Amino acid sequence: MRGGPAVWYKMAIKYFNDPERMGKLLEILLEGALTSVQIFALTLLFSIPLGMLVAVGRMSRRWYISKPLSLYIYIMRGTPLMLQVMFIYFLLPHILPFRIDRFWAAILAFVINYAAYFAEIFRGGISSIPVGQREAAQTLGLSRAQTFFSVLLPQTAKRVLLPVTNEVITLVKDTALASTIAVADLMSQAERQVSNSSSIEPYIVAMLIYLVINGVVEQLCKLAERKFNYYQ
Repeated sequence: MRGGPAVWYKMAIKYFNDPERMGKLLEILLEGALTSVQIFALTLLFSIPLGMLVAVGRMSRRWYISKPLSLYIYIMRGTPLMLQVMFIYFLLPHILPFRIDRFWAAILAFVINYAAYFAEIFRGGISSIPVGQREAAQTLGLSRAQTFFSVLLPQTAKRVLLPVTNEVITLVKDTALASTIAVADLMSQAERQVSNSSSIEPYIVAMLIYLVINGVVEQLCKLAERKFNYYQ
């Protein structure tokens, strides 16, 4: 390694031994973290209900509904999220009569990508519920909507909670891909500070912030899992 440990040590003390400079770095990175959290929250807000709709449509017996949705899921799961982000931001303006703001381009890419993954998770959860429960609900006179929301959905939520948790935790890390189109998220801000200072400390601090965010998300998911324990 050129320069030896001494060079790396000098690269790692530009912020840690200067409280004022570290405070400014934290302010910048936390501002980027707020953007990352917004991407995370908006993606979940829109992708989960969209994923449920896609799952229901994917299970439809009408081929003109299920086949296009199957193709959509295949494309979203078969191509990198980074490529989808870049496609929406750089190529869609050549198709649409307007340009999408970089932040909302990232949101759109994340939503349609994660909706595809959630759709397959939800479809698996719904399919795992015995058919007899649907038949029993019909015998009791429940409509399809009542059967879905009162019988199927609560059990599906319990069954898919673990795989959904894994996707949610992955989403926290995937928000860093928004930096590919210069969205001022945590990763983008860390890269900018590293470039300006030639120090690796911003990456270290960013890593710690990601760990904190993921820790909070994981605890919330565990809380939700305990709430659904009554379905065991």
